[in-house]
Amino acid sequence: MTQIQRDTVIHLVAGGVAGTTGAIVTCPLEVVKTRQQSSKNGFVVVRDLPNVPGETSQPKTTCRTVPDQRRRLWTTCQYSRPQVVALSGYSLAPAQSLSIVQCLKHIVQHEGPMALFKGLGPNLVGVAPSRAVYFCTYSQAKAFLNGVMPPDSPIVHVCSASCAGFMASTLTNPIWFVKTRLQLDFNRNSNVTAMQVVRRIYASKGILGFYKGITASYMGISETIVHFVIYEAIKAKLIAHRSHVSDERSSKDFLEFMLAGAISKTVASCIAYPHEVARTRLREEGNKYTAFWQTLGLVYREEGVRGVYRGLTTQLVRQIPNTAIMMATYEAVVYILTARFNTEFYGKEEEH
Repeated sequence: MTQIQRDTVIHLVAGGVAGTTGAIVTCPLEVVKTRQQSSKNGFVVVRDLPNVPGETSQPKTTCRTVPDQRRRLWTTCQYSRPQVVALSGYSLAPAQSLSIVQCLKHIVQHEGPMALFKGLGPNLVGVAPSRAVYFCTYSQAKAFLNGVMPPDSPIVHVCSASCAGFMASTLTNPIWFVKTRLQLDFNRNSNVTAMQVVRRIYASKGILGFYKGITASYMGISETIVHFVIYEAIKAKLIAHRSHVSDERSSKDFLEFMLAGAISKTVASCIAYPHEVARTRLREEGNKYTAFWQTLGLVYREEGVRGVYRGLTTQLVRQIPNTAIMMATYEAVVYILTARFNTEFYGKEEEH
């Protein structure tokens, strides 16, 4: 095995392990975030709903006569606008947003604890190859571009991250599509499997149905670019400030990598977040949302600025530990495997 082949395998394995670890730890927050982004009414928490003659007298349910755009104001854990909602001539005070902890409790109470891990199957199936493809492509593109551009310059990181994001999004979009559909299943007694969702999508839309929202994923490459540019810059400064440069890694080094990953991902998430809301809406069932810009425009017109940033708090709470764990795990696995491969390689050379 050549040095290039060994490096490729190392980055594939490290990326897969890092992505899987982060996905398992933060899956409950991923479920909450997806439901907050969606237009579907997952957590119906409407208090003091007036009794309307001829309609339901149960205050816990929404009236069937309320149009979809109004019903959507009572949405999953976060409400789009602090306004009074008209209901058959009655007025309803704006509901309070639920905290992340309340959202988690709501899911457990109404759907059971396992609902916190809905979509984990496709997530685990997709995250390992996605991260593996991403990190491998990023590493190889960076190595190639360093030979034709100023080494380790910002333009190298931008182009490398763009190539990696495009490749990973294209190959794994069908998996994330299925994952989103599973996470938006609010039925406690539902035993819908990933394969059933796959068959349903294929029967109604064909192969192209699995790529609905791919444009939003491509737009999300901007988040990846910002993330890695900032990460590499922080990492370079941390290395430059060390008293001595060494190939050895300590616990302090990995803590620094975690901090660099968390800071860079937080900034990137805030800048590029609206594409996530658009992507989730495009993956919902129905034909209301048809294209990326159409979706963003519609969400903005109906729900305002808060609408295109719904779920951002949960995203940040999820992304900080997820990215920190992922980057630290990636660096640790690369370090361990590199040391092992090099030991075996040079040991065999000495024998000859």
